Amino acid sequence: MDNVTMQPITDTLELNYMPYAMSVIVSRAIPEIDGFKPAHRKLLFTMYKMGLLTGARIKSADVVGQTMRLHPHGDGPIYETLVRLTRGNDALLHPFIDSKGNFGKQYSRDMAYAASRYTEVKLDEICTQLFSDIDKDTVDFIDNYNGSMKEPVLFPSTFPNILVTSNQGIAVGMASSICSFNLKEVCAATIKYIEDKDCDISEYLLAPDFSTGGDLLYNKKDLDEIYATGRGGIRLRAKYRYDKKNSCVEVFEIPYTTTIEAIIDKIIALTKANKIRDITDVRDETDLNGLKIAIDIKRSANPDIIMHKLYGMTTLSDTFSCNFNILVDGHPYTMGIKAILDAWLNFRRGCITRQLIFDISKKEERLHLLLGLSKLLLDIDKAIRIIRNTEEDARVIPNLMDGFDIDKPQAEFIAEIKLRNLNKEYLLKQTNELDKLKKEIENLRNTLSSEKKINKMICAQLKVISEKYGKPRRTNIVYEEEMLEIPEDNLIDDYALKLFLTEHGYFKKISLVSLRSSGGHNVKEDDRIIQELETSNRSDVLFFSQLGNVYKARAYEFADSKASSLGEYLSNVLELAEGEKIIYLTATSDYTGFMIFAFENGKIAKVSMDCYATKNRKKLINAYSLNSPLIFIQHILNDTDLLAVRDTDKATLFDTSLISLKATKQSNGIQVYSLKKNSRMTQVIPLENFVTDDPDYYRTTVLPSTGHFITERDKAANIKIKKEE
Repeated sequence: MDNVTMQPITDTLELNYMPYAMSVIVSRAIPEIDGFKPAHRKLLFTMYKMGLLTGARIKSADVVGQTMRLHPHGDGPIYETLVRLTRGNDALLHPFIDSKGNFGKQYSRDMAYAASRYTEVKLDEICTQLFSDIDKDTVDFIDNYNGSMKEPVLFPSTFPNILVTSNQGIAVGMASSICSFNLKEVCAATIKYIEDKDCDISEYLLAPDFSTGGDLLYNKKDLDEIYATGRGGIRLRAKYRYDKKNSCVEVFEIPYTTTIEAIIDKIIALTKANKIRDITDVRDETDLNGLKIAIDIKRSANPDIIMHKLYGMTTLSDTFSCNFNILVDGHPYTMGIKAILDAWLNFRRGCITRQLIFDISKKEERLHLLLGLSKLLLDIDKAIRIIRNTEEDARVIPNLMDGFDIDKPQAEFIAEIKLRNLNKEYLLKQTNELDKLKKEIENLRNTLSSEKKINKMICAQLKVISEKYGKPRRTNIVYEEEMLEIPEDNLIDDYALKLFLTEHGYFKKISLVSLRSSGGHNVKEDDRIIQELETSNRSDVLFFSQLGNVYKARAYEFADSKASSLGEYLSNVLELAEGEKIIYLTATSDYTGFMIFAFENGKIAKVSMDCYATKNRKKLINAYSLNSPLIFIQHILNDTDLLAVRDTDKATLFDTSLISLKATKQSNGIQVYSLKKNSRMTQVIPLENFVTDDPDYYRTTVLPSTGHFITERDKAANIKIKKEE
């Protein structure tokens, strides 16, 4: 341990980890204001230097090999970068590489691209706008990794490529996710922003546009948030058509964020789980004509309803999460649209300024040489004499300088003129360019000193680019008023089922089809089914507990069970309080009818089902009165006969119409029995469950009632019923 040196972890992080983190952020994962990451830039610049803006395509392997002079990270990563930039991959609205061969597809996870030795590439025509005047000192150049050649820090792109090219990257501690926009809209928005800083960008830049098409569900609030802050989500969904002849839904455009395989896998899983019952088959029919997912459905099914279900359950509807994190002057910033345009315009003005300075310098050099040449016109014979009489070659330039009072560059220019061109016509023709050059230099200087003129240049270039390279939108904008509204219930599979409740609080939902083909119920050894109820998958289910609470759920929210399973434990599903137990359940789709609550104190309450018809609340407290122990609960649609038993010796039969309907859940009800001290109501039985030859013997038309003693014959006939109750 003597050789161990203690070092604070903070120092280790600062010395070792921070340089790596900064390298990933600045030199790898986050795009810069020209719209490219370093890997993209190195590849495209290599192709530019190879002369691939013109001519025929060459093998991708050759391009990859040449790129390694700038990007020595192996041929695999370089080729992956190339693939995404190609026309064949469909990842970009405006691909930068014209390709031939199999480059896979952005929308497919399993469609592999061919090896680089089989594919061919060249630069697409739009790349002329990336490299515009790059040889005129418009951008800085730096040494490559070994100092053997130079590469540009940025491209002098003549349009805001940062908004046109989709870009995603994960760095250390930050990420970037930039959606693509339509080139025509970007150019129009930029021109308008140059003219008016306070303009509403959303009037010109309508919404993002993606290479895979699909529908964009327009939400102005969300889009304004993205435009202002650079953060937010964009909802996308697939496009489909219905082939009625073959009863097949054909999906032909999908969200940019998903793949064919992810969609198909999810649809298959949903079908196997019986969550969607009308799909008979799903397959990938993508071919050279484009993407196609074929979904076979039952002829009786509604394709629009099925697709809306799939939108909610699969990535056929997905969200593109925006995080406009961009490097500007080596620093990462999260920017809204106007901030991005400001940064790009500053960069573009800088490129044009440097180009103007370069052009002025070259023209001034030319002007300077021609001014020297114009002095030669005064005495051509003298120039010939000086050259002819000079004995040493090295003295030609100095002698010309002395003879015509010109400097060395002018003298060298004159000395290089061919003998045949030392005539007055040629020299006049050359010097006639003087006035034109002076005028051009003056115009260039005026432009250089005027931001307004530079802005006009930018606008003019954008108009040309928009007309030449602009394309119609691929992603269709769907406004709220255009969205197809389908009632929620229509999106839920409706089928007959039975609900089962056990004494220990287990719950089963079993379709009638499954129930017919199944054997007996499986319950825990000391458990038993205390209630079963037939209903539909679209109904609301109400669970009443002994603590006076009612829990609400939709039947379709529960997974289908089998009779052989134990079912779902309601204490966990409904998040019941400790010691709380479900004692009764009912189901309804329209909240008609009423609830009957009978209490030991001889009172019965009749509460309208409307009291439980809340929209969003999952739990209602005070569902019934707790002033006296509850002995009977039932949901009835119409008034019916009930038999109330007192102390197991007396009974009274009455119609529930005698009980007034209450609009409050906590109603104590009305007195049904006139009870003596220490007496209580022990049972309430639907008449059909009470065996008697003379029901009218117990009937009363006035409440409260004292009841009639149960006959010995009826006691004997109803022993079994009393035990079950």
